[in-house]
Amino acid sequence: MGLFDFITGAGKKLPDPAAQPPGSAASDEARAKFNAARAAGLAKLVKEHGFDVPNLKVEIDGERVTLSGDVASQEVREKVVLLVGNTWGTGKVDDRLRVTAPPAPAAKLYTVVKGDTLSKIAKEQYGKAGLYTKIFEANRPMLSDPDKIYPGQVRRSPPAA
Repeated sequence: MGLFDFITGAGKKLPDPAAQPPGSAASDEARAKFNAARAAGLAKLVKEHGFDVPNLKVEIDGERVTLSGDVASQEVREKVVLLVGNTWGTGKVDDRLRVTAPPAPAAKLYTVVKGDTLSKIAKEQYGKAGLYTKIFEANRPMLSDPDKIYPGQVRRSPPAA
């Protein structure tokens, strides 16, 4: 899919909300240890959300996360990228995931802005506010409640048809 941008200071904090990334004066060893813990936390998060990604590899270089492995569908690919991208400290996701199923249309990615609701987004994208459930379902299990979206969060909207 490519390289995706996210807001670095938004989303769930991993691996430990109290942990701070090493500063510029930190040793390479401290930086590597922090990145390894964060990579393990992201891999665990993918698994906890029920995504089966054989051969999942998570590499971290600063705020850039590179994902590789196999996924069963385009939908799973998009959801894994968004799950990882919508975590604190992630500014870019380099998607190198390989879809093992036949190609399917990609969803539209949308960055939530202040004042947005899923109904408002559905009205803009599908012409009907009531189709917010389509967006909600397309973002499960990362989104547990249609009212729990925040500015900077990136969400997927499946094709209208």
